[in-house]
Amino acid sequence: PRTRESSLGLNVLENINEPTAAAIAYGLDKGKASERNVLIFDLGGGTFDVSILTIEDGIFEVKATAGDTHLGGEDFDNRMVNHFVEEFKRKHKKDISQNKRALRRLRTACERAKRTLSSSSQASIEIDSLYEGIDFYTSITRARFEEMCSDLFRGTLEPVEKSPERPKMDKSQINDVVLVGGSTRIPKIQKFCRFLQCKELTRSSPPKVPV
Repeated sequence: PRTRESSLGLNVLENINEPTAAAIAYGLDKGKASERNVLIFDLGGGTFDVSILTIEDGIFEVKATAGDTHLGGEDFDNRMVNHFVEEFKRKHKKDISQNKRALRRLRTACERAKRTLSSSSQASIEIDSLYEGIDFYTSITRARFEEMCSDLFRGTLEPVEKSPERPKMDKSQINDVVLVGGSTRIPKIQKFCRFLQCKELTRSSPPKVPV
């Protein structure tokens, strides 16, 4: 793909930003002759970024960026881990918050449960001998997960709402929304993105990304 610099005759060897890389990975520069406005919603493991790109004749131009460097998929995992630490304490009168091995096993189970909740309304947690020989079997519903993470979800909405304002663009002018990052599989995140009233969210053949 060409950039503004290369179109001016400059010899640009490596000049590609993450939003442009995402758009290329999803093939949004292929077979589209007219100008298109693309919103890249990137919710990675530790950061959250929203970018608006304009693509025309293979030229990418970043119009606006926003986000939160302190919000990512790990925050959703942490909420679930803390929830179950408290549940274990309530049920068994044991505090595992300082036990690294127990927390590591619980976090792995929570990450798996979060992925399950993307396609199911409920997920099970089953960990044999989590702490001092005590088995931990429990479950969580998607509704409960969304409730405990409600402020995190709201934190992703504001940059999405404001990003079209910066290039003085109405949200109806957004042609495509690309979801990048494992946590964008969370149904609540996809629901928030659809408020843009644009076409179906793009997720076909996504690049491998961190959760």
